[in-house]
Amino acid sequence: MSSQPTDPFGAIGQNREIEQDEYTPGIEPQATWCPGCGDFGVLKALKGAMAELGRDPEEILLATGIGCSGKLNSYFSSYGFHTIHGRSLPVARAAKLANPDLEVVAAGGDGDGYGIGGNHFMHTARENHDMTYIVFNNEIFGLTKGQTSPTSPKGHKSKTQPHGSAKDPIRPLSLALTSGASYVARTAAVNPNQAKEIITEAVEHDGFAHIDFLTQCPTWNKDAKQYVPYTDIQDSDEYDFDVTDRREASEAMYEAENALYEGEVLTGRFFKDDRPSYGQEKRAVGEMPEQPLAERYFDDDHEWERSYDLLDRHK
Repeated sequence: MSSQPTDPFGAIGQNREIEQDEYTPGIEPQATWCPGCGDFGVLKALKGAMAELGRDPEEILLATGIGCSGKLNSYFSSYGFHTIHGRSLPVARAAKLANPDLEVVAAGGDGDGYGIGGNHFMHTARENHDMTYIVFNNEIFGLTKGQTSPTSPKGHKSKTQPHGSAKDPIRPLSLALTSGASYVARTAAVNPNQAKEIITEAVEHDGFAHIDFLTQCPTWNKDAKQYVPYTDIQDSDEYDFDVTDRREASEAMYEAENALYEGEVLTGRFFKDDRPSYGQEKRAVGEMPEQPLAERYFDDDHEWERSYDLLDRHK
């Protein structure tokens, strides 16, 4: 008798009422990040957002990179894939292309996502793959004990830059916008209500949604403190702009990225565009089947094609 489930995709699209406790794994229910770590805020916001959206744990894939952020899928009960350093996005992309109905979330730290995985970040945004990408930005390499990261401010001293970093930090919001992300936001662990709302919007968005999530690291980056006080740009008349206007969004991002290193934290939604996702574009031109590829593995009647059967032989 086959051990395969009769309906491996049965959880997808149920839209049932979900309790947050369903996302807490039985094996490792208590996260072991350092006391005061901002990563706890990401976990809580993600659980709250998925519960509000009614996503069953079995219709979610959480792909993570290496670092403190990479432990997220150990503390969140769903399908998970702990990738190698900087490679959460290609794994997430492949999963979404194979099963478009799967709710795919990728997560990594600022070193993992903006450094080692920077190339994947840029091209995943450019292609507008339908997924949510949460980057834990604490301006430091935390798990490996406090080295300078791509978002560490110029002059920041660490064990790898004892005389202070000579490099300007990367601008993650601006990079996401210029690369082609169709939803760009920044939130912080000290603003849990906004964090939950932004993750909810990002998951609902059809396209590549990038969240720069400020997560304080009290152990290895005491300079960043708690990322307070913060200003929600949607609640402030001083920062009134159109999030659907690329030029206005770019100017707002530039101001927010400058202000962060001057002690003012500007959080909120910066850009949203409703252009078709990569999967929608590929299906529109007939280069992706309507039936998810993943379902074919459970379809005994499916006749598999080979690439040489689909393409004309080169002459």
